[in-house]
Amino acid sequence: MRPEASGPAARPSPEGRSIRSRHLTHFGVLEATSTGESLRDVTGWAGDPDPRLIINNVASSQHHPTRVRRPAVRQGWLEGGPGGGGRGSEPFVEVSWGEALDLVSAELRRVYTAYGSSAVYGDSYGWSSAGRFHHGQSQLHRFLNCLGGYVSAVGDYSYGTSGALLPHVLGSSPAHVMEGATTWEVICANTELFLSFGGLSEKNSAVGPGGIARHGNRSEVGRARAAGCHFVDITPIQDDTFAEAGVEWIAPRPGSDAALMLGLAYTVDAEGAADRQFLDEYTVGYDRFIAYVRGESDGVPKSPEWAAAITEVPASTITDLARRMARSRTMINVSWSMQRQHHGEQPIWLGVTLAAMLGQIGLPGGGFQHGYGSSADVGLARRVVSPPRLPQGRNRESSYIPVARIADMLLNPGSVIPFNGTEVTFPRIDLVYWVGGNPFHHHQDLAKLHRAFQTPSTVVVHEQFWTSTARHADIVLPATMTIERNDFGAGRNDPYFFPMPALTAPVGEARDDYAIFSALEERLGLDQSFTEGRSADQWLDHLYTDWRAHLAELGHDVPDFAQFMKSEYIKIPVKDRHQVLHAEFRSDPVESPLATPSGRIEISSDVIESFGYDDCPGHPVWLEPYEWLGQRDKRYPLHLISNQPKTRLHSQLDVGETSQRSKISGREPARMSPADADARGLSTGDVVVIRNERGACLAGLVVSEALRAGVVQLSTGAWYDPDPNDPSFCRHGNPNVLTADLPSSALSQGTTAQHALVEVERWEGPLPPISVDKPPRFTERRPARSAHGSEPGGTPADRVIRDRTD
Repeated sequence: MRPEASGPAARPSPEGRSIRSRHLTHFGVLEATSTGESLRDVTGWAGDPDPRLIINNVASSQHHPTRVRRPAVRQGWLEGGPGGGGRGSEPFVEVSWGEALDLVSAELRRVYTAYGSSAVYGDSYGWSSAGRFHHGQSQLHRFLNCLGGYVSAVGDYSYGTSGALLPHVLGSSPAHVMEGATTWEVICANTELFLSFGGLSEKNSAVGPGGIARHGNRSEVGRARAAGCHFVDITPIQDDTFAEAGVEWIAPRPGSDAALMLGLAYTVDAEGAADRQFLDEYTVGYDRFIAYVRGESDGVPKSPEWAAAITEVPASTITDLARRMARSRTMINVSWSMQRQHHGEQPIWLGVTLAAMLGQIGLPGGGFQHGYGSSADVGLARRVVSPPRLPQGRNRESSYIPVARIADMLLNPGSVIPFNGTEVTFPRIDLVYWVGGNPFHHHQDLAKLHRAFQTPSTVVVHEQFWTSTARHADIVLPATMTIERNDFGAGRNDPYFFPMPALTAPVGEARDDYAIFSALEERLGLDQSFTEGRSADQWLDHLYTDWRAHLAELGHDVPDFAQFMKSEYIKIPVKDRHQVLHAEFRSDPVESPLATPSGRIEISSDVIESFGYDDCPGHPVWLEPYEWLGQRDKRYPLHLISNQPKTRLHSQLDVGETSQRSKISGREPARMSPADADARGLSTGDVVVIRNERGACLAGLVVSEALRAGVVQLSTGAWYDPDPNDPSFCRHGNPNVLTADLPSSALSQGTTAQHALVEVERWEGPLPPISVDKPPRFTERRPARSAHGSEPGGTPADRVIRDRTD
């Protein structure tokens, strides 16, 4: 079989003539006119049925004043040598590439020699790069592995909580569950009731890890509805879905979904609608769970009336929904957002359990999924093989942390935390190396993270823009954007595989991460263990050629590398357009068991029970969140939902035109219901302060009927812009000055950044200036002096270079 190949791809002319070009991004494939220096007339790809506006952030941000144009070093570090303090507030000194690379290589040599790999934290959390070779995480990890390894992070912020849970329950990671998701084609033909906890987000469906070629979810949802599928969204935000779904909206108190699901389970059981044959053959632990639901184990029946008191959803609504679930071919979808909260394991586990009670797991159009509407790729058929990527090598360092515990690690070296049945000891980190990503976007309690970032001796960052993370670094190296380098890419599960030739020259002195690490390899004498003697373009040819040979072994022919790079795209074959999650397991649970201890779905888990965690026992339960409206905290009577933005991906390209157009008086927009706004004398367009005991931020108000009363929605991703004298106050609207750095549970140690209690008031004073839309302060290098006058030896940083390289 020969995968489909397109015609020739457009390229920028070497003579600089304007010519139409294409490029894969997280947000879709853009088409633009390239002058060689910039892109103009950006549109979505003609092959995309539903291109999204956020693609305009790419070209509009390329030459923004916040681009990092030259290597820069924090003044205090340059003059005083390695050491914390002053990060995020001191000016930078621009230096030559030669000096910057000498400083970085000297620091790497110092730390690895003195302390070993356990003192180096290497991270890259920029979501999966659209290019598969110039992938920040792969580049960084491969390089640090050549030095002996690094302290790694396990899990992720997107679905780290379910990442710990689902292997115990289904024997699979969330990524594997999503890769095998029942396709939209099957849903359109079979699903009668599509029940989404956390919504079926249109905005999240605009993006995909590694990119997305065709945005097909809107049309698929419309097709399913036209075929008779009824969509029900359970979320505090009514419009967090496709209008084409025509959803029925149920809005429980935020954080109470587990109670609602238990009420549904109670009704299914009480009315004899549970499929006992399926439960007996394909699951373990149901009897222990249902004894809890009935109240036999704790004296509290989890009836619809019990659930109604917690959720504020009428008991009749719960009963009616349970009956419809039982008589319909029902898909139970639980969004990623549901597990980014305190006790976030419970709604995920209960989603699986409800689907098992209905007996529809493995049936066309029924069962469970974790991610429809959370990413554009969920619902696409699995490919025969993934696209090629740069191998990272082996990490010889055994120390690691759960990804959301970075602040705790930096502030509390030597402390021990429980994690997924083990104990993790925080290492003492002397050097942080970050390539791609912005922890000052995705982490909670940013004032705490600001303090934590003062503790290492050195922080090195490769960045395209002066993000908050770059401003908290010691050495900042300017990196290229994807449109400024050659690569290839395909999104997760996306069959469209694109060549990605550079469309423009790099801005300023920006270099590829690969070029930076290649230069460091030479300075550190690594004997080409990182580069293997290849240039970046030679790596692309090598990786593609090996991948092509592997495909040929599988019976699939693709063009050679030169032909591929001249084409528009090729299509990787898929295994089964009609795939159904867990169909093989349902067909024969003996021959196709799950990778759980029992080989079956674990409604109760003896393994989790053995851990003895009070905040995540051995079967799904209702546990009251740390912060929620049920507390009736009079100081903070509103529940903040910090969901994903419509106008960008996370914090990426917040300076782009689509993101900037959404701002109100330069601040991130926040939404609240008319009742809550009227009670506070607020109107659309007001600048408000959102506050709690951890911090405060400014935002521009939008009053909306789409919000449940008592809820405020402020999207994540506004670049953190702290008051110079108060890191807990963000002038721009980053909600993570308000969220608690609290793990979901001891099982996952996952982030809880989706929820917090707050109060909202009108901002009455003069508006403080925004600074993150401009470069940081720069200064000239001051001559080094000793107590006796001029010091010919140079600055401490100069001496580090000399001492370590002589």
